[in-house]
Amino acid sequence: MSDLNSVQQLLHQHKQSHLIAFWDQISEEQQRLLLNDLKTINFAKVCRAFDETMNTNCDQNEKIDDSLEALSPQVHESITRTSKEKLDSYRQSGRVAALLLAGGQGTRLGVNYPKGMYDVGLPSHKTLYQLQGERILRLEQLAYDLTGKKGSIPWYIMTSEATKEPTLEFFRKNSYFGLSPENVVVFEQSTYPCFQFDGKIILETPFKVARAPDGNGGLYNALTDRGVLDDMQKRGIEHIQVYCVDNILVKVADPTFIGYCISKGAEAAAKVVQKAFPTEAVGIICKVKGKYKVVEYSEVSLQTAQKRSANGRLTFDAGNICNHYFTLNFLQNNVSGKDLIHHIAKKKIAYIDSNGQEVKPEKPNGIKLEKFVFDVFEFTDKFVVWEVLREDEFSPLKNGDGSDKDNPTTARLSVYNLHQRFVLNSGGKFVDENGKTIPLIPSHNEGQVICEISPLISYDGEGLDKLVAGKVFQTPLIINGSDPQAIKSKLNAIKQTNGTTIQPSLNNVVFGSISLFHASSDLSILKNIHGFSTPGSQQLNGTSLM
Repeated sequence: MSDLNSVQQLLHQHKQSHLIAFWDQISEEQQRLLLNDLKTINFAKVCRAFDETMNTNCDQNEKIDDSLEALSPQVHESITRTSKEKLDSYRQSGRVAALLLAGGQGTRLGVNYPKGMYDVGLPSHKTLYQLQGERILRLEQLAYDLTGKKGSIPWYIMTSEATKEPTLEFFRKNSYFGLSPENVVVFEQSTYPCFQFDGKIILETPFKVARAPDGNGGLYNALTDRGVLDDMQKRGIEHIQVYCVDNILVKVADPTFIGYCISKGAEAAAKVVQKAFPTEAVGIICKVKGKYKVVEYSEVSLQTAQKRSANGRLTFDAGNICNHYFTLNFLQNNVSGKDLIHHIAKKKIAYIDSNGQEVKPEKPNGIKLEKFVFDVFEFTDKFVVWEVLREDEFSPLKNGDGSDKDNPTTARLSVYNLHQRFVLNSGGKFVDENGKTIPLIPSHNEGQVICEISPLISYDGEGLDKLVAGKVFQTPLIINGSDPQAIKSKLNAIKQTNGTTIQPSLNNVVFGSISLFHASSDLSILKNIHGFSTPGSQQLNGTSLM
């Protein structure tokens, strides 16, 4: 039996014969491409997944209030309610990797390249990728300073088909922002066919099936299929932080969060922020029928959303920010072999009509099946939650500047606000042109202070007292570079007034600027530091896992 006959029978069996409707109208090369495309699809699996997901979601409008259980204090700690001594104890070293979910393009931002390559307009014009890479470098340096031993924090980046090659090229072009190339591992998540509402698979062209990434929960199949779990084991990694690319304030490989999880013996964990108000459109982490889950705001009634505990806080207030922790053992033994449930995403999907013409619909016409990264929480009882301050750690970039929130302007202002607080907490202050002190303002307001501090100088505000204590600055203040001593010398060289330093108001004040695009020699000592991961003798061939 020919390949075509075999595929024809398979398509007929699963009511997908329309996928070869244009067979006689396309070229031999296009026929070959279509046949190969169809042979990669497990039609029994994907059609069953569609049917099961549609049946499960028939009741999705039903509220699940009676099944909800709030998190107990034993598994829910907050950085604001934890002593300094305990926080210090959490900041311990371990064999750690950071895993970035970077499959999304910047479509809602008005660009057609990966969101990680987006520049929100900071004075440094650093992209999300660069900011996160530099935070890893700073952590490596801090660990070296603490222990005198070298190690590394491998950075695994999951992309989609659309973002993999642009991401790889961006990192190569920018010399991996000073990171060791062998420690930046890019791999691709799988895709899933797109469906019409009646279960028919959509054709993108007469010879290509329409596909979409299988959601951030596609991570778990990709970890196995792309050899990532094996690579982690070879490197001796034990703890993994998983996060989304679009949070400009993310603390990559956060030692406090990871240390907290280790101290609690957790297999999985989530970093959360307190919900701002009952109807905020954010998922909440709680228990559902005894299992840890993320429940979407639409699944809970207003009455339940408004419930408050005796302390006045919302009963269900642990807002999910897609920042998670897992042990390697948990991923190997409990996740990789399990089939997660799919979720329905109704989308506008370009398709080929009966005449072979491309149609770009103006309203949702199809379904993408997606998995969610947090759906694995239910597989363990060893689960904890770490609550952080929103203004310190969460400012997502999801929309263009025409929207009212989560846009480039709000992301930029969040950085200014955080870095202004770094300076104030380190003993510095800001004044206007009249010498009047500028107070700290909420991060969502367009303020008077423009302040950006390179992650290479400070990961979380540490070490700045030596640079700014007792000094008075006019805005803008941009501290960029990786050599604190050189920066300190430049700060001290600024004219003194009444024993304090006045920073002249200049448009492009950059202290100790160093181009990471050339991986300057002073960064070489940051590579391979102690306490995180010791690379094994076997190295990856390049930086891409297929």
